[in-house]
Formats: sequence, structure tokens, C-alpha cells
Amino acid sequence: MITKLAIVTDDGVTIHQHFGQARYFKILTLEDGVVKSAEIREKAIHEHGQMPSDGIHPGQKMIDSISDCQVLISGGMGEPVFQRAESTGLRVVLTHYQDIDLAVQAYQAGTLESDLQLVHQH
Repeated sequence: MITKLAIVTDDGVTIHQHFGQARYFKILTLEDGVVKSAEIREKAIHEHGQMPSDGIHPGQKMIDSISDCQVLISGGMGEPVFQRAESTGLRVVLTHYQDIDLAVQAYQAGTLESDLQLVHQH
């Protein structure tokens, strides 16, 4: 079974604590639970109150850019983008882990749990 994880980050090593402000996604492809590939994708950054001229919410663009992934891991996110992500079928995991490798190990072990208290209101 192949699963793709999208992890928000600024440096490829640590999980960013706010989905909208992270600069990149680290995309990991797991095959039968083993990491087979990794890539860094640029990610749009969302500033509060910012709405682009095309009228498409920045959060929707961010979610669309990881449409090939099944799991999204972040240190926290706003409720609107959380709802958008879940409505597309993404499994959203909000975690206190900061180290990407440790979070992925917990995911592989089946022990990575989501803390919904890390969803904040906008």
C-alpha cells in the first residue's frame, strides 16, 4: 500500500507550528510503511485577512497542491483550512512533535495522534 504524507515545514527537518505560514511541504511516499521517496514542494503562505484577486481562498490553493497526498501533518492550523482539508478526504494530524523524523516514526508505528486543540479560530 502506498501512502503520501504532506508535512508543513520551513527547513525540511522540523514541523511548522502554523500551517498557513509554513513555506514548504515535505512530501514523503511510504510503501508498505517504509519511506521510499521524499521531496520538498513550495507552498503558498497565507497572511491573515489576505484574499487574492482571483477570489480563491489561499487555504484552498494550499490543499489543492497536495491533492495526491492522503495525510497532512502540521503543528497547528486555522479552523477554515482544517475543515477544507478534511472535506477533501485528507487525514489531518495536528501534532506537538517538532522533529519530522520522529513524527513519521510515530505514524509508521500507528501511535501518531492528532490534538484537535491545535485547531485555532480565525
